[in-house]
Amino acid sequence: MFSHGDRVRWATTGDDGFPLVRYGFVGRSHGTGGPVVVMLDGELQVDAVDPCQLQPVTVTTVELHLDGDDLLDDADVRPGLVRLWEAEAESAGLDVGEVQRFGDGWSDGRGRWTLAELVSGGRRYVVRAYPAPDDPTVTVVRADPT
Repeated sequence: MFSHGDRVRWATTGDDGFPLVRYGFVGRSHGTGGPVVVMLDGELQVDAVDPCQLQPVTVTTVELHLDGDDLLDDADVRPGLVRLWEAEAESAGLDVGEVQRFGDGWSDGRGRWTLAELVSGGRRYVVRAYPAPDDPTVTVVRADPT
């Protein structure tokens, strides 16, 4: 259940048919199961959104899905994945402390790369990149608690 003022992430599909992630604040909720009124960043209007399409904004819900299974193979590209995640976290309005990058990262031998460490809200997280479980041509970049 969402409350007035909650910061939310809305994963939807754009007019062009491509996935789109937008951020905003809950204006009000119409009760259990009803639409949630969301004031989207940079918009003057509000949108009524199905609550199943919303997630609260946290360090662990900010995640990138990038086309390209080759992004993990290039040691020069992997550090850029951390910068992209940081930019998304900033767009989401997260307060992320200093990010300690691990150069081109290290692999766990199963295709998952640990790229950086950060602290947010007093908790420690690691930024990882890996092939999406349902589509190995997509690279997922996200932070997980340590």
